[in-house]
Amino acid sequence: MSNQSEETRIIQRPSKEKDQLINRLKRIEGQVRGLQNMIESDRYCVDILVQISAINAALKRVSLNLLERHTHHCVSDAIKNGDGDEAIQELMEVFERFSKS
Repeated sequence: MSNQSEETRIIQRPSKEKDQLINRLKRIEGQVRGLQNMIESDRYCVDILVQISAINAALKRVSLNLLERHTHHCVSDAIKNGDGDEAIQELMEVFERFSKS
């Protein structure tokens, strides 16, 4: 990954989009708390695994949402501004990480 990606970058998101992301993450947080309760309550292993699968799917949806917005806005803007090669390289590195998960 490039050195620039190691720096803290700030991306202004529209309030509606930010609220939607935060609400999704709060739901996931609730699912994780539920998972903890399931383990503390000695719930059946398969039930716990189903909940883990649901949490993973929810996180993946958040990731794909962010990736889509990043592609439509950040990468597109970089290409328009002549910085496309770096943005595309960064995007490919993200795809590589996704393929490993």
